[in-house]
Amino acid sequence: MPRLLVSCPITRTMNNKPVSSNLPESGSRPGVRFLTGQGELPKLRVDTGFSVAEIYLQGAHVTHFQVAEGKPVLFLSEAAHFQAGIPIRGGIPIILPWFGPREGFPAHGVVRSQPWTVSAVEWLPAGEIRVAFQLDCPTVPGYAPLVATFQVTVGRSLDLELTVRNLSNDENLLLEDCLHTYFAVGEIDSLSIHGLQGVTYLDKVAGGARCVESAAAITVKGEVDRVYLDTTGTVEINDRAERRRIIVSKQGSTSTVVWNPWIAKSRRMEDFGDEEYRRMVCVESGNVGPNRRLLAPGETATLRVRISTGDLP
Repeated sequence: MPRLLVSCPITRTMNNKPVSSNLPESGSRPGVRFLTGQGELPKLRVDTGFSVAEIYLQGAHVTHFQVAEGKPVLFLSEAAHFQAGIPIRGGIPIILPWFGPREGFPAHGVVRSQPWTVSAVEWLPAGEIRVAFQLDCPTVPGYAPLVATFQVTVGRSLDLELTVRNLSNDENLLLEDCLHTYFAVGEIDSLSIHGLQGVTYLDKVAGGARCVESAAAITVKGEVDRVYLDTTGTVEINDRAERRRIIVSKQGSTSTVVWNPWIAKSRRMEDFGDEEYRRMVCVESGNVGPNRRLLAPGETATLRVRISTGDLP
């Protein structure tokens, strides 16, 4: 059966606000619906019959993914703000074109709080549904102009593809990109992270100290904020409380970030519950810090991430 590609732009109205999209009219093909999400922000619900995802148009932000008969894979804070121009705490924020703080600008770049446009929807032969988003990035001082596209394929795994193109004719683009993924876990004390042994990392909790990971199984016993460098390998989260494995494989990424705010920082974050650190961990794929990319004029770079799950013996 050939895939069906929809790419003719239409405009929907939600709460008297126009929403630009390339989705077909309601009812022409099952599985993709526009909904009014929290804070009256527009979102898409993608339902393949064997998996479901929700994606807010603000930030092209995936907030939910779940395989049938499984539990949610992504963590979303109960205290998250759903407001135009405010980043959503949880799910998969897109970090671009910088990672971390930048004086006078929002942390983690400008695209996660911008409205993206749905540019295409594909129904694939095996039953997966792919939604493509596009954002023409606003001009940012110190950065060449760029355009970003983001594809989300919902199936038995969640496949993500972020592509950035330098639009300048004569200026290089020094770029950090990251998919800042929050994973839902049963209990932080029963968690271990595998696949990073022997990798050099920057320990932000220790002031950016450069360390080498000695543990085959990383556990979280306090605040963790580490940028693992020059690593392209797959990372596996073993969640013994849920008897589940979460596998994060990637291409076009040389950094992996592991983050949990623990107790004190959780209490300082207004959009994060005081005890929610016990039910989440971030394992992020990207190119940050010393691994940032340099794009020549007209050059593109693509980051791909696949998130899948399995039973834990």
